[in-house]
Amino acid sequence: MSKHSPVFLQKLLEKVEKEEEIGKALTRFFRYHPINEFEPFFESIGLKPGEFNSFLPRDLMFLSDDEQLLENFRVLCNYGIARSKIGKIYRDATEIFKYKSGVLLLKLQAYEGLGLSKSSVIKVAAATPVVLIGEVNGELVKVLEGLDDFGIQRDWIGSVLSDKKFYDWRRMNALLQFFIELGFSKEEMGDLIKWHPDFLLDGSGKMVFSVVALLSKLGGGKKDLFDLFSNFPNITIGNFTKNFRKGLLFLIEIEMSPEDIEKLLVSHPEIFGSCSLKKPNSIFTYLNVGKKRLCRIIQEDPHQLKKYTLGTKLYRLPNSGADERSLREKKKFLIKIGFAEESEDMKKALKVFRGKGDELQHRYNFLVEAGLDPNDVVNMIKLAPQVLNQKIDVLERKISFLVNNLEYPLSSLVAFPSYMSYTVERVKLRFLMYNWLKDRGKASPCLALSSVLACSDKVFMKKFVNHHPEGPEVWENFKKALSLG
Repeated sequence: MSKHSPVFLQKLLEKVEKEEEIGKALTRFFRYHPINEFEPFFESIGLKPGEFNSFLPRDLMFLSDDEQLLENFRVLCNYGIARSKIGKIYRDATEIFKYKSGVLLLKLQAYEGLGLSKSSVIKVAAATPVVLIGEVNGELVKVLEGLDDFGIQRDWIGSVLSDKKFYDWRRMNALLQFFIELGFSKEEMGDLIKWHPDFLLDGSGKMVFSVVALLSKLGGGKKDLFDLFSNFPNITIGNFTKNFRKGLLFLIEIEMSPEDIEKLLVSHPEIFGSCSLKKPNSIFTYLNVGKKRLCRIIQEDPHQLKKYTLGTKLYRLPNSGADERSLREKKKFLIKIGFAEESEDMKKALKVFRGKGDELQHRYNFLVEAGLDPNDVVNMIKLAPQVLNQKIDVLERKISFLVNNLEYPLSSLVAFPSYMSYTVERVKLRFLMYNWLKDRGKASPCLALSSVLACSDKVFMKKFVNHHPEGPEVWENFKKALSLG
């Protein structure tokens, strides 16, 4: 036991480390300080001090005083379960260590009677100790019977289980039933499970159900799900799920329409689940394309996504006629509102602009009609050309919040047009905190927009939040309130 409890031994030696003869010092120490033998025992079976403190008996010091614990511990050891794995069994199924003589061994042997080898029973018991509580676990029996029906030997389960994980046999049964209801025959079920055991084992089916839920929300039906799982790519369900979610975010980021996103993901889920895509900005740069052209490329041939995965080299695409027309329109718009041709201001704006020339004109017109002087709008565009990348309804919402909620004049945008680049949520959070501090005399009144918004969160914490002892707590409460709202 002492070989497997280094933390306990280290603490013990620290108490006598100044003595020259350790042996005599320990003997003398034990004479006046008898140890609680349960501490090194629990550590030796794989539990950490923080885990076993609650298991230490209040009225016992010596292991020999708990005969049932020792006997059931020996049963597990003699059966072949590694000492370091018994701690998990104790933690998750403490009551089995109170079994009377012979009961625990009979329970282990009962699982052998179901067609499992001894090594498989060891894995099942170590991974899901609860199967040793009460009668033979009915959900596990159903899984084994299901394997029988699908032409898979029951003992196969032992070859794929990991005693480092936990399994939910009830969820596994639900998954098997789901595949049957989806339309898989018994023979197809056998092939599916043998080719993709992680369907059953990764989260006990949780990952599969998350993919099903996501596809269903996107409009996928029973046939779409059957087609996906019957032709599932050679990738783990965990990585598939991660890639699929990233693919969805990728399409949102390149501003593909919701209808087209749903259509693509439902019709080609295997592509999105197989590809770990680069960031959209990297693809824009390397291919020399904008969002609309990239959307068009993907819609015309979704298999192009395989070229945009991490680790692949991208090559610049030739300019399309549409790109050249769009560039001419943007230049024409900028010259019309007063930009000098080929000036640095024009080059800066063209690099940032997203959208057609007529869209930029409409957004410019909106800002003027909102009450800003045309010359001021031009100067705003020179300072922050990204202002015109936003749709009119977004511009309208941000201006309304500025004037009606924050009560700043519209003219404050002239000095700080970058206000329009921030989300309303970010602005609201900053000003909730600023106003709270201002009411308590901890912030200067009438600060400029830039003073509150332009700094990073780290600087904002230092300059504003930490100026009041309750500031950090209030800041977190504001964040939670906004996230819930």
